[in-house]
Amino acid sequence: MCQLTRRAAMQPLPDAEPLAPDEAPDAMSPFWARALRVLWPAFLMSGVLEALLFVVVDPMSLRWFGREPLDWSATAVYSVTFLIIWAVMATSGALTQLLDEPGSGLGRR
Repeated sequence: MCQLTRRAAMQPLPDAEPLAPDEAPDAMSPFWARALRVLWPAFLMSGVLEALLFVVVDPMSLRWFGREPLDWSATAVYSVTFLIIWAVMATSGALTQLLDEPGSGLGRR
C-alpha cells in the first residue's frame, strides 16, 4: 500500500462524529456477552471433564446400553462425548444465569 493511501485511510472524515462506546462497531450486545460468559467456561470445563472421563474409560470398549459394541472411531466418540458434555455444562450455566436474574424473584434480596 502506498504512503498516500495509508495516510488517507487513517484520516477521519471531516464531518464524521465519533461513535459513542455503545455504538462502536465492535460493541457486543448484552445477549451475546451473557452467552459467552456461559459458553466459554462450559467449553473449558468440558475439555477437562472429557480428559478425566477418558483416562478411566476406553472409547473402543463402549457398548450401546450394554448390548452391541459401539462401531465408531475413537475420534468420533471423543467428539460426540465432548459436545454432549459441553451442552450439559452450558445448560447448567444458562439456568444459573436465568435464576440469578434480578426480576425473577429467585435472586438475592
